Amino acid sequence: MGETVGDLQSLVTMLPSGLLLGAYGNSLISLLLVCCLPPSGARAQQYQMRLEVENTLVPAGGSFLVNCSTDCPNPRLIILETSLAKKPVGNGLGWAAFLLSNVTSDSQVLCSGFCNDIQMVGSSEITVYRFPERVELAPLPRWQPVGENLTMTCQVAGGAPRTNLTVVLLRGEEELSRQPAVGEPAEVTFTVAAGREDHLANFSCRTDLDLRPRGLGLFQNSSAPRQLRTFALPITAPHLVVPRILEVGTTRSVNCILEGLFPASEAQVHLALGNQTLNSTVESHGDTISATATAVARAEQEGAQEIVCNITLGNDGREAREKLTVYSFWGPTLNLSEPNASEGTAVTVTCAAGARVQVMLEGLPAAAPGQPAQFQLNATEMDDRRSFFCNATLEVDGETLHRNSSVQLRVLYGPKIDQAKCPQRLTWKEKTTHVLQCQARGNPDPQMHCFHEGSHVELPIGVPFFVRLNYTGTYACKASSSRGVHTVTVVMNVQDRNLRAVNIVLGVLAILGVVTTVAALLHVFGVQKRSDTYRVNQGSTWLPLTSRQPEEAVGENPS
Repeated sequence: MGETVGDLQSLVTMLPSGLLLGAYGNSLISLLLVCCLPPSGARAQQYQMRLEVENTLVPAGGSFLVNCSTDCPNPRLIILETSLAKKPVGNGLGWAAFLLSNVTSDSQVLCSGFCNDIQMVGSSEITVYRFPERVELAPLPRWQPVGENLTMTCQVAGGAPRTNLTVVLLRGEEELSRQPAVGEPAEVTFTVAAGREDHLANFSCRTDLDLRPRGLGLFQNSSAPRQLRTFALPITAPHLVVPRILEVGTTRSVNCILEGLFPASEAQVHLALGNQTLNSTVESHGDTISATATAVARAEQEGAQEIVCNITLGNDGREAREKLTVYSFWGPTLNLSEPNASEGTAVTVTCAAGARVQVMLEGLPAAAPGQPAQFQLNATEMDDRRSFFCNATLEVDGETLHRNSSVQLRVLYGPKIDQAKCPQRLTWKEKTTHVLQCQARGNPDPQMHCFHEGSHVELPIGVPFFVRLNYTGTYACKASSSRGVHTVTVVMNVQDRNLRAVNIVLGVLAILGVVTTVAALLHVFGVQKRSDTYRVNQGSTWLPLTSRQPEEAVGENPS
């Protein structure tokens, strides 16, 4: 027995490593293990070969570790047999670990080894799972009539293991059907009678890959939801309300109503005057829809016209038509001979309209029907931005129609500084905050600047600034535009806020200086007076300075 095992080990060692790692090499080793070794005896049952896998359920294309181990005290030739790509990652006494990668299909792995020349074998089945590659609900009809049957189809491509894969058809979160995934691709159908409750419902299909019995979880893949729209229409036509007459350029309201449709909020309403589409506001309440539009007649529509209301829902619709007459009402047109006039220019204001239309300018009597109204003025700066208004009226079949127009005049004039709003003399205290208010008017709007005449430093206008003592002086405030320049002189006097305090301090210092000087003199005279007394030092007699003769005083060396 020992010789046989030794020969087998030598044979395995001589085989190329690539052959051992391949499928044929694994099969060869297995064949040698089975055919060339004697049957295992009772003693071999004392030790077993254990095969440990992280999980026997592996995702497609994934990898996993396999550990072959035994409690045999002297094991030999521990190997792993598999058709998968493997790579040794570690070994020791009684164990060997391998990494298997790129797992694409179900397979079997087998660990084998020898203990006391007796073969030990352990195996495990590896199952590959993969999620479906495509889960799709077939397109639904754009609109489905209420009461008609609808068949939905779900297609599933891929997914394994199929024994754990089911297909579920859903309406929202409600499960309608659950069927096994059969065929490739799997196709599941379900028929439902469309009702009002199905309107705007989302239908989808979902796959359930239930791997919970294998220690994993429930994996679900869902298709993109598809929304169903159901509808119902009455057999009656809409009720259309339109004006009897409509003037060119005026606006009137048009209303269209239809009852008994579902869903009213999904209906489309189209209102038109002749070939002109009207912008409408649509409202729905229950099974009723109403549309309101503003009709504006054009000059080319003058005469007999027709307003059409068309309501569509799903692939069906209802229509109503009503007639009306369009009348011409041209104007009023308000013109200025000089919309942008220079100051002093004569400006003519004219208002005109069509035949039979009576116009009236603001402040003037009404002109005869069909005749223009006008007046003239000399433009001044007071007329800048002045608005003029004109009213036009027309009598049609007992109805009086009105239209208005307005225009604004712009007068160009040079800059002018309002001296009431720009004081020429300013007296401010130092270290205070002030705002220089200096405004100018003109068209175009002038630019305003104030510069110190000496330093040419610009003074802020209209914003707060901190006043300093050196701001004192004369400033030239200029308003300038393309129409000219206007200058105003502003004199600023800045008072020293601390001048009085400085004077007081200087006075106190002067007094202190005088007092200090007097005290020093008194002290000097006191010392001299004491030194003028007679004193005797070492037998010498000191005489007062005043008793000495001039020559003695000059000859003495002061100490």
